[in-house]
Amino acid sequence: MSDAVVKDLAERKAEIEGAIELLFKTNMKITDWDVPEADDTEAANIILDIMEKKIDQLRDDVKAGKYENY
Repeated sequence: MSDAVVKDLAERKAEIEGAIELLFKTNMKITDWDVPEADDTEAANIILDIMEKKIDQLRDDVKAGKYENY
């Protein structure tokens, strides 16, 4: 990985992390609105599972070269 890529992503690390946290919290809030009696811990774990599966899929796509000339 080039130094420029590492530097750029290091500068945007907090922004990337914030976007992930916002996605998680937004989905927690939507679940709470849609299912007020929902178990928040269960909902959180399901949301995290969905996010992890998508990240795994993206990793596979990267390995397969899908983003080489993005």
